[in-house]
Formats: sequence, structure tokens, C-alpha cells
Amino acid sequence: NSHTAKTVGRKSLCILTNQRVPGAEIMKIILAFLFIAPLALSASAEKDYSSFDSAASPETKSRFAMLDDVRILANGLLQLGHGLKDFVHKTKGQMNDIFQKLYIFDRSFYELSLQTSEIKEEEEQLRQTTARLQINNEEIKNLSQEMNSKIEDLIQNKIQLQEKVWGLEDKVTKLAIIQPSVQETKEISSLKAFVEQQDNHIKQLLRIVEDQHVQLDRQHNQIMELEDKLNHIELQELAENSFTEEQTEPEAISFPVRNATAVTYQSDGAAPDCTALYNSGMRSSGVYTIKPNGSESFDVYCETKFGSSWTVIQNRLDGSLDFNQTWDAYTNGFGDLNEEFWLGLNKTYSITKQGDYILRIELQDWKDNKRYINYAFRLGGPETDYTLQLSRISGSIPNALPEQRELRFSTADHDMDIINDFNCPENYLGGWWHSECEETNLNGKYVTPRSKGRLERRKGLYWKPKKGRYYLLKSTKIMIHPTDLKSFD
Repeated sequence: NSHTAKTVGRKSLCILTNQRVPGAEIMKIILAFLFIAPLALSASAEKDYSSFDSAASPETKSRFAMLDDVRILANGLLQLGHGLKDFVHKTKGQMNDIFQKLYIFDRSFYELSLQTSEIKEEEEQLRQTTARLQINNEEIKNLSQEMNSKIEDLIQNKIQLQEKVWGLEDKVTKLAIIQPSVQETKEISSLKAFVEQQDNHIKQLLRIVEDQHVQLDRQHNQIMELEDKLNHIELQELAENSFTEEQTEPEAISFPVRNATAVTYQSDGAAPDCTALYNSGMRSSGVYTIKPNGSESFDVYCETKFGSSWTVIQNRLDGSLDFNQTWDAYTNGFGDLNEEFWLGLNKTYSITKQGDYILRIELQDWKDNKRYINYAFRLGGPETDYTLQLSRISGSIPNALPEQRELRFSTADHDMDIINDFNCPENYLGGWWHSECEETNLNGKYVTPRSKGRLERRKGLYWKPKKGRYYLLKSTKIMIHPTDLKSFD
């Protein structure tokens, strides 16, 4: 065993001093050395003890042998310690390099994350730009189609004009060949002078007509302004004169007027409509809460004009709200009172059953021309499908709704009047008081003037007098007001 320990020590020393051994191999050698050295020492001690009783010279020799072994072992351990120290320094340097590389990797990963975020933001912006370009491309495509159509029309007109020019050239050629006589020449000259004289008269008349047209436009604008100013006075006279004037016309059929034309406050002080709120001091337009007699309270939009306040039951501005709704939606109301909305048949009925009301319809076309029409009206309850009965009072546009007839309200899922197997709400979209599917539809699809075709326009928002053209509308507003403006004084 002592020989083995010496051999291991020497080999360890040679290996550590002469060769570079990997860390794992060094650890194995150290463990082997630490395991074998105690065995060698114990074996040497046992040998010494066994020969203790022998002569003194062997004991001394054994003792020196043990010292040599210890010296060799100590020297080997010393060399091993130096080797371990070098290994530790080398390992520490490698670890520092690894930490430095890890720091560089973390820094690179952080920069890569920032670049990835920027790329994602640019990608989102690119996606939004692509969407806008697609919309613009679609609009350009539509404009291109319209331009192609107009170009085709111009080409057709050009061809027709060329044909006319060729015809005129033929006639001139024939006239040049056929020489007129002296008498015909005189007649032609006299006719030419007469035509020139008539042409001068026509030009003078055209100038006069243009001047009159300008004056009429001026007077029309002044009349419109005066009409708006006089509207307040007109409304005050409606309760006394409207139904009497209608009865003097042969075709008018009067319907009974309830005695209660004045809407009064309830016992709890709640306002029954917007006019009552105005008379109580609320003088600005906006959303307010009212409580008609025998009904729950609810919010309405009140519009102040003509020295009073009107309860708005329908408002359409820009087509942001889809009016192709169900029967329940039209009964209960839908939309935003500050934007586009339908107040609801049930709420409107709870207001109008309190007394006699005026129905005012305001219209605006795509040239921003504004018109209006006022009706005396009667609205039935849910048991009659909210039957509407109208009598025109005044307005700046021809009537487009049947008068003195009971018109039932209907929607695509609740149609009560199917005429000639033709479902008006289903084909013309939106709930309305349809009669012959021809007069008007203020709850139809919002259609812009670029839409082509009669069928598409008739599905839209329009006003159609019985003997007139379709007026495609940009905005509409329907509101109600008591017939007696002094009801709350």
C-alpha cells in the first residue's frame, strides 16, 4: 500500500507539473489520492508496529521510511494545491467570460425586443394604411365606373352630333348645287331678316326672364325667412281656424276633435311633454324627462323653436343608425336621443292621448334645401296597431301622405296591410305608416345620391307626392306640439 501511495503521488505530481489535465480528471485524481493515502499510512503503521519487537535498526529504518512517505505525500499535496489554485483562477476567468457573454446576450435580447415592438407598431400602421387604401381604391373604382359611364354617354352624344353635322353638310351641298331664283333669294332674305328680328326679341325676353328669376329667388328667400318668423303666430291660430278651413273644402272629411286640447300638469308636478317644460322655465334644447298622464316617466329630446318647445319623435342625420328594425323596436324606441333615434310608438301615444297635437315634419335634401309640413293628426293605441289619421294644415312642400284615412303602422315582421300581395315593409325596409307603398318612407334605408336605379331609391329615405317626383332626403325630423300654444299659461 505504501508503494501504491508513492506511485500515485509521483504520478499526480508529474501529471500536475508536466501536463494540463481537464478539471474533471483532476478531481478524480484528488479523490483517488485522498482515498489511497490514509490506507498507505495505516499499512505502514501496522508494518512498523509488527516489527516493533525486532531489532532497533529495523525500527529506525521504518521510521525514516514513514517520514519519506509523509514528505512525498506532503509534496504531492502541495503541488496538488498549486494545481487547484491555478484551476480555480482559470475557472474564475472562464466564469467572468461567461458572465460577460451573458450580459452581451441580455443586452442584444433587449434591443431585439425593442426592435420587435417597433416592427409590430409599423406593421399595425401598415395594416391601417392598407385598409384606408382599400377604401380609397373602392371609392376610386366607383368614380372610375361613373366616369366610364359618362364617357360612354359623351361618345354617344358625339356620334349623334356627327351624324347631324353630316346631314347638315349634305343639305348645304344640295343647296349649293340648286341655285335659287331671284324671287326665292328675296324670300329667303326676308325670312332671314324676320328670323333675326325674332331672335333679337327672344334674347331680350330671355334677359327679362333671367332678371325676373333673380328677383323671384330673392323674394323666395325673403318669404322663407318671413315664413319661419310667422310660424309661431300661425301655430297660435291653428286651434281656432285649422279644422274649420278643412271643413270648407269639398274633399275634406273631418274627424272628431277631443275636447281636451290642453295638457295640464299632473298632481305630482311632473311635466307631461316638452311644451310644459318650456313653460316651466326649461328654455334650451336637450334631453329631459317627462311623465305623461297615466304613463311611466321616460326621456325625450326637446327642441326649442318658434317661442316654444317641441317633443321630437324621430331624427335622422347621417345614416349612422339602421332603421330596418323589428316591431318591438319600433314600439319601444331605439337609438341615441342626442343623435339618430326613434322615440317609440308607445311613448308617442302616451303623449298624444293627453290632448290634440300638431305633427310637424322637417325635410332636408342633398342640396341642403329645407322644407316642412304641418298636420293635425290622431294616433291610435296598440290595439289598433297605432293607426295614424292626418289632415294637412300648412307647409312648404306638397303633401305625400294620404289624408283622412286610417294608416296602420307596419314592419317587415308585423305587416297588417298587404296590397296586391306586395309586402311594403319587407321590400322598402323600415317601419312606417304604409298605404300604397308609394307616398313616402321616412324610416327607409339611408341612400346617398350616387345610388342608381329607381328600385334602390325607393328603398331609401324619400318624400314622394302623389303627382310628383321622388325627393331623396339627407335628413328628417318629426316632432309634435299641442295645438293650443297657451295651454300652460
